[in-house]
Amino acid sequence: MDHEQKLALGKQIRTEVLGQAYVSQPGPAPSNFKKAFQEFTVEHCWGNVWVRPGLERKTRSMLNLAMLAAMARWHEFEIHVRGALNNGVTEDEIIEVVLQAGVYAGVPIASEGMKVAERAATAWREEAK
Repeated sequence: MDHEQKLALGKQIRTEVLGQAYVSQPGPAPSNFKKAFQEFTVEHCWGNVWVRPGLERKTRSMLNLAMLAAMARWHEFEIHVRGALNNGVTEDEIIEVVLQAGVYAGVPIASEGMKVAERAATAWREEAK
């Protein structure tokens, strides 16, 4: 697959996982730095790794949540809670992922993870109405 094909597929996968509303949020024109990083992540993350056949999207989402929680990357964690829900991860499964992360990364991680996950899941449910 060439660069353009990976970008196109990456954009498609990113939209399917994170949702059209998130992907097409209006905002200021991105800087050259932001454009370069967006293209990099769309091609390599979404258009290369997320399309691999070895794991289902649901599993990839749960792994992302655990890693992002362990690193305390709460903004990305919140975005990926929504993606996980879009990929069929249940709220109960998200709770289990956060508890698992808490055992290995620390109770403060689980505490904050639960708050962020609840906020994101509540917003996701409201938007689905």
